[in-house]
Amino acid sequence: MAMIDIEYRFSNKALPDKDIRRKTTEEMEQYLRDLVFEMQSADISSQYKGVPTDGVNQLFINGMEVKDILNGLEIKMLEPDEETCGCTPRPMIIQRPALEWDQSIIEDIPDVLVKNAISKVYCDIQKNRIM
Repeated sequence: MAMIDIEYRFSNKALPDKDIRRKTTEEMEQYLRDLVFEMQSADISSQYKGVPTDGVNQLFINGMEVKDILNGLEIKMLEPDEETCGCTPRPMIIQRPALEWDQSIIEDIPDVLVKNAISKVYCDIQKNRIM
């Protein structure tokens, strides 16, 4: 079975006081733990490892940096959750574009990009698997 290893390397330095998606390393860790839990609930073998470091905060999936995985990848947007009858008005939310992020701050990476990177790695593992 394919294994997805998610490794978040983080320092004790405070994150920049900018408008980023996850304001602390603890928030990022919880986000990644929740992702791994979702994958495990779907019978996808996965694990999370948080590694304190003195360097720059980085996210790795199966040993590859997420930025490298996303390089040249065609991004697929997540399907919106549909209401059962489709008749409920939804409030308008003004937020940043889904694919916009500060690449120097991994905690700012959008959910859709993380999930696309995981999907890419998972597909590559399945493609290379010997039956």
